[in-house]
Amino acid sequence: MSDKKETRRGLGRGLSALMSDVDVRPAAPEESETPRQPDRVLPVEKLVPNREQPRRTFTQEQLDELAESVRTRGIIQPIIVRPAPGEGGNYEIVAGERRWRAAQLAQLHEVPVLIRELDDQEVLEVAIIENIQRADLNAIEEAAGYRQLMHKFGHTQEKIAEALGKSRSHIANLLRLLNLPETVQDKVVSGHLSAGHARTLITAENPEALAERIVAKKLSVREAEKLAQEGNKPRRRKAAPEGAYPMDKDADTKALEGDLSAALGMKVTVDHKPDTETGKVTIAFDSFEQLDALCMILSSSR
Repeated sequence: MSDKKETRRGLGRGLSALMSDVDVRPAAPEESETPRQPDRVLPVEKLVPNREQPRRTFTQEQLDELAESVRTRGIIQPIIVRPAPGEGGNYEIVAGERRWRAAQLAQLHEVPVLIRELDDQEVLEVAIIENIQRADLNAIEEAAGYRQLMHKFGHTQEKIAEALGKSRSHIANLLRLLNLPETVQDKVVSGHLSAGHARTLITAENPEALAERIVAKKLSVREAEKLAQEGNKPRRRKAAPEGAYPMDKDADTKALEGDLSAALGMKVTVDHKPDTETGKVTIAFDSFEQLDALCMILSSSR
């Protein structure tokens, strides 16, 4: 039997190939004189945004600044596109949506592009790579991009970390942020909370209330961590019935729950019977889509 489809492929057809098209580091002044030559120049109306674009927030101030640069110097780095699926004659933006938006503000009629034949997985990978290289994604957007790679394409945290040059702990810590309530995540997206602040709230019993206090008092990350720890101090409880699981969990168990929740993108609870090696793991899903994703992860690990 051919092993053509037996093993799950790595990220795309090789990030080294994709990265050659997504080198978005700022060019030195002398390099700006000889920008990369585009494949073609296309009318701005022929380009359509990528619906899976990890970056969801484009501030008007940043777009205005980039538009002014585009008016003065033009678009130095071509926009990467692919033929838009199901849209004859149009091209889907793979990397460079902000440049495309700024070009419209600058009233340009055409933009330089690099046309690539990429599948859905590679499109998502390139979009994430470009935004991470530019440091444009906020922590929630970056985490959501990683979760897409895991759920849609079955990538592990280790594989993503290796391919993108990040540590596994960086990937895991960001994914944990997606377990926070949406109101807290929104504060990270808006910039009112940093990723460091948000991480202190992951195991808090009342993260929304604590987030409000952190923002109102403009607390540092260390102060926020102290506040969260005070809120998590165990209260006196009645003795649990024989055979019941303990109500207060140690730090290692909470960390394990956080790692599993981050890896699966679903809330995971680990309960352990005291003085035994037995217990149970509970996985809570919010939709059938999450359940399908869990089934795919379990089946792919066989």
